[in-house]
Amino acid sequence: MQIDIDIDDSRWADLELEALCETAGALVCEALGLEADLCELSVLGCDDARIRELNAEFREKDKATNVLSWPAEERGAEEDGEVPALPEPDMFGAITLGDLALAYETCIREATEQQKSAKDHILHLIIHGILHLLGYDHVRDGDAGLMEALEIRILEKQGIANPYDY
Repeated sequence: MQIDIDIDDSRWADLELEALCETAGALVCEALGLEADLCELSVLGCDDARIRELNAEFREKDKATNVLSWPAEERGAEEDGEVPALPEPDMFGAITLGDLALAYETCIREATEQQKSAKDHILHLIIHGILHLLGYDHVRDGDAGLMEALEIRILEKQGIANPYDY
């Protein structure tokens, strides 16, 4: 997977954000049968102040959050609980997924509160964000169950416990 990473907050370097993004991308592609070499993703590692600005601008929510996602195209399924269609390569052979932003303080605080390692929690959030880029969501109950089950299955392959069981 081609990943363009922009680090706005130097604290992300200690958590090896690039390696976590590469792992998450490979795991999602493997789980869904996507050819990872064709996929493109942009990731911003920022702080709570920056993600709060982005959340206010794009979601009209004036608060920090852990991860935001901007899909290159809407891919959500019509029916609740239906698997979203996989993206097709464009005329250049690329699958542009979209953009993610992660907030350092929120991610670290959540990991501490949930008694998880920061890297495991952040890996989960990147996987979660990539799934959003691929049309998965958790607004409707059936969609939430589908997305969470997929996240749990992907993380189990890494030896990471169910992230929703804390």
